[in-house]
Amino acid sequence: MAAWPMSRTFRGFLKAAGRGCSSRAPVTLPRNGEPVLQASQELSPARRREFLRDHAAPFSAFLTDSFGRRHNYLRISLTEKCNLRCQYCMPEEGVPLTPKADLLTTREILTLSRLFVKEGVDKIRLTGGEPLIRPDVVDIVAQLQQLDGLKTIAITTNGINLARLLPRLQGAGLNAINISLDTLVPAKFEFIARRKGFHKVMEGIHKAIELGYDPVKVNCVVMRGLNEDELLDFVALSEGLPLDVRFIEYMPFDGNKWNFKKMVSYKEMLDTIQQRWPELEKLPEEASSTAKAFRIPGFRGQISFITSMSEHFCGSCNRLRITADGNLKVCLFGNSEVSLRDYLRTGVPEEELLSIIGAAVGRKKRQHAGMFNIAQMKNRPMILIGCLPELRDAPLTSSRLPPLDSLCIQGLRARESFSGHMGALRTRWGFPQVLPTIQPKLEAGSPRCYSSHPRDPDSSPKCLNPETPTSPASPRLSPHSDQLTHLDSEGRATMVDVGGKPTTERVAVASAVVLLGPQAFNLVRQNQLRKGDALVVAQLAGIQAAKLTSQLIPLCHHVTLSHTEVQLDLDAARHAVVIQASCRAWGPTGVEMEALTSATIAALTLYDMCKAVSRDIVLGEIKLLSKTGGQRGDFKRS
Repeated sequence: MAAWPMSRTFRGFLKAAGRGCSSRAPVTLPRNGEPVLQASQELSPARRREFLRDHAAPFSAFLTDSFGRRHNYLRISLTEKCNLRCQYCMPEEGVPLTPKADLLTTREILTLSRLFVKEGVDKIRLTGGEPLIRPDVVDIVAQLQQLDGLKTIAITTNGINLARLLPRLQGAGLNAINISLDTLVPAKFEFIARRKGFHKVMEGIHKAIELGYDPVKVNCVVMRGLNEDELLDFVALSEGLPLDVRFIEYMPFDGNKWNFKKMVSYKEMLDTIQQRWPELEKLPEEASSTAKAFRIPGFRGQISFITSMSEHFCGSCNRLRITADGNLKVCLFGNSEVSLRDYLRTGVPEEELLSIIGAAVGRKKRQHAGMFNIAQMKNRPMILIGCLPELRDAPLTSSRLPPLDSLCIQGLRARESFSGHMGALRTRWGFPQVLPTIQPKLEAGSPRCYSSHPRDPDSSPKCLNPETPTSPASPRLSPHSDQLTHLDSEGRATMVDVGGKPTTERVAVASAVVLLGPQAFNLVRQNQLRKGDALVVAQLAGIQAAKLTSQLIPLCHHVTLSHTEVQLDLDAARHAVVIQASCRAWGPTGVEMEALTSATIAALTLYDMCKAVSRDIVLGEIKLLSKTGGQRGDFKRS
């Protein structure tokens, strides 16, 4: 306590530097001829940062916790609002927004920022909600840039408004960007976000690269059954672009229905990527870094992993958070908060406010409670904290699909699709063609059909193509066995050990037929079902089911699919929909169960979409058409 008056005295001498320090460390005046920090305002940004680093004041005791961690990184949420409605971010029932009068004003944000920077914070990140929907965000960045001692002003955004605002933000002083993007499939983006915007996010990434941000950080939260099959596609983006693609473990927050089985761990992600790029090399970790960084030789960018759940980094944590309503959170996963807003509005002296902040920092625990305990704790929904996006459960139901127009199919009228638009954007910006785009195939006079993969222009106009790529034949074993492999010697159910099997490319194709009857068939063909486009919903359901097979079939191994394709064709003669699902993976076990599950769930989804019209619907002809890559040789149904 005795140090505070001394600190106040010396702040008068240090006024030219614009920075005080409330620590008990001695404070010295500049010697004759030594530049003061005020001169840094006339330097270039790079020289200014170098000057601030070389002339940094002693670090504040108030921002140092009982374990010696110095908190020099502050995240400030500018708003609770967002222009997307992501299923993984907001709880299903929505979130109660704080009344405007209870949110921090611009003046209060800047007052707290100045206080924290005086005490040693040298990096501020602006978050939300979505920070770029705040009207005065450019002005806030410009005023933060004037704080001597602040080296980095960063922002985390969903990217929707980024291309429009970034030139002004850069001019105001923004020097680091994180863009949230959880899928590279336009239709899946709309399904997750309940809004259009994929092309705007990609334009924002392009604008950041164009303006010289290097790296541009892309945050991708990975969740099993939703986007873990896109890992390799995201990595491929870093080949020709200055991106740091950051894969984030799915974390529990209020309302996101966290489940351990949905979390894809860092080690599992790394293993999947190393199978494709064994030359992947680890990069040195920076002090207080939350990311484990890797690079593929020859790639322009890099990838990183945020391992909050499987390998926490609490021991080097240097972050504090201020929510949009002015509460200080010393730990992202902690549920204790202190309202700095209330103390500001009662006019407490700066020293007392510092004491309150110091007490909160001093109570910070050595580490968080662990993923299973965190899932049981009461905490804010993610959107009300202002952190990286986390995924929630997203079951496929028609009510959660994007509007019909967003998937570019309306009756029999072909429209320019997101897929075609993104193809043009990739060509224009140099993005690699790393993934199959979702593209409808509509031709005048032909049946409606829907495919998750672009077709060969020389192929038949029918959607279904029974030919499937084949792999070189493996050494043949007997195609049949006289024993059930999932039973042990005593007849008990057991999982087959595939550890000794060779890793090969495995491909399987399965089919199913749904006999709808004339009335339901005509509604599907004309896309007039009240629930929405049955073919679109069934196609997405089939893809999701393939990825979730091991969770549905008890003794199935989990397989990391490299590709899944679902095609649907209308058979007018039988008033039927013919479904074909194909799956591909590299591994020691086949993917026929994934293909069969995909076709079956797509068929069940069609039934669900049409049952209000007719209950006289028959599901049948569920069968494996072909299978390649196994030890027992290839199979193809004649």
